[in-house]
Amino acid sequence: MFLPKYPDSPTPPPAHTRTPADPAPVRRPVPQISISTGAVAAVLAGGVVLTALLAAVAVTAISVAIAAVVLRSMLRDQQRR
Repeated sequence: MFLPKYPDSPTPPPAHTRTPADPAPVRRPVPQISISTGAVAAVLAGGVVLTALLAAVAVTAISVAIAAVVLRSMLRDQQRR
């Protein structure tokens, strides 16, 4: 019931007889870029170090801001007495 029906005599695919209007463009070889594993490791290590430094600066800035708010609050309470 669900079996495919094939044609009685298969016809071969038509051959291409058309010629291109324009000649094929000249392809120049792409220069090969070789990157050593040492260079990749150096870039990754530099990225890790810079990220760690940025995180340290951010944590320090946040802690200094919190300390300033706490000190300001303590000094304000002391002046009211």
